[in-house]
Amino acid sequence: MSGVILRHLVKQFGAVRAVDDLSIEVHDREFAVLVGSSGCGKTTVLRMIAGLEPITSGEILIGDKRVNDMDPKDRDIAMVFQNYALYPHMNVRANMGFGLKMRKFSKAEIEDRVREAADILGIHDLLERRPKELSGGQRQRVALGRAIVRKPKVFLFDEPLSNLDAKLRVAMRAEISKLHRRLGATIIYVTHDQVEAMTMAERIFIMHKGALQQTGTPMEVYARPANLFVAGFIGSPAMNFVDATVAPEADGLFIDAGAFRLRAPASFAARIEPYAGKAVVFGVRPEDMAMHDPAAAEGGGNTLTARADVVETLGSEIFVHLSCGAHGLVARMEAPEVLPADEEMLQLDVKMAKTHVFDKDTLQTVV
Repeated sequence: MSGVILRHLVKQFGAVRAVDDLSIEVHDREFAVLVGSSGCGKTTVLRMIAGLEPITSGEILIGDKRVNDMDPKDRDIAMVFQNYALYPHMNVRANMGFGLKMRKFSKAEIEDRVREAADILGIHDLLERRPKELSGGQRQRVALGRAIVRKPKVFLFDEPLSNLDAKLRVAMRAEISKLHRRLGATIIYVTHDQVEAMTMAERIFIMHKGALQQTGTPMEVYARPANLFVAGFIGSPAMNFVDATVAPEADGLFIDAGAFRLRAPASFAARIEPYAGKAVVFGVRPEDMAMHDPAAAEGGGNTLTARADVVETLGSEIFVHLSCGAHGLVARMEAPEVLPADEEMLQLDVKMAKTHVFDKDTLQTVV
C-alpha cells in the first residue's frame, strides 16, 4: 500500500475554481475521509487522484511517485463509484474479474482473486447471479469485490453508500471499516454525510468551496472546530449559533445574547477578554444543554429560559426545538419520563466549558 500526497492542487473550470490550493497528506494504510457539502470539490479531488480529471496546477504523489502525467490504468488505484457501474449482461464472477481479464491475468489467477474477495465479502452464493438479481447492498459488495481483486495501492470511494436505505447504510459502514482493517489498505473516502465521516474515518479532511477547512481525527474536529463552518457542519443536530456580545462585569465576563446572559467559565475567559464589549458568535451544541438541575449545574450564570416549540422523540432521547427571545435553539437530551408540553417554558443548564465563541468578522474560532 502507499500514501497519497496532494501539493497545492488547483482545478479551474473556466472562471470557477472548484479546488483551491489544496494540500493534504494521506498516510500509508490510513482511512481518510474527504467531507463537505455538495459542490465543495471533494469528488473532483478524487477524480484528479484517479486520473479521470486533468489538474490545472499542483502535484499528486502516490507512494513516492509523481502521477500527474500517468494514465489512470498506470496509477494502481481502484475506485468504487456511487452507482456501482456493474455490467448488466455479466454475472458477479465476470464483473469482479473483468478488470483483471483486461490486464491479461491468467484464468487461474483471476479465479483465485475472485474467490478470495468473495470470501472476504461473504458473496460466494452470488457469483453466478447477474446485477438485476441483486439487492442494493449486494451490488455494493460486488463493486467492493471488483476493487479488492485488483489489490491496488489505494482505494478511492466516491459516496458509495448514498443509494442505500438508512439501515443498510449503517451496516455497510461497519462492513467497509472491517474491510479496511482486514486489508490494511489506504482508503480515501468521499462523502457529504458527516455521520459517515465521523464513524468511519481515522482522519477527516473538511472542505468548503474548494478549500481545506480543517484536518484532524473525528473527535478533534468535533471538540475543537477551526471555524464557524466546521463547527456547524460536524455534529448532528448542528451546533446552535447566536449573535452575542462579550459583556465585562465586575464579577467576570458574560455572553450577552439579549434573551439570555451566561457567565464565561474560567477555562476560556482569558481568551475572550480581548473581545470585551465586541460582537461575537456564540455556539453551543444541542447535547450540551439539559433540563435545569441545581445539583448538577456548573455554577451560577449558566442557565437560560426558553419556550418548547416542538418536541421530537427518538426513544432514548429527544430533540427539543426552542425559542429564546428571537433566537431559535435545539436541545438534545435524554428522554424524561414526562415530555415537555408545547409552549412550556423550560429552564436549561448550558455546559459552558464546552461552548464556543467565534470572531464575527473572520468566523474563526476564538475558543
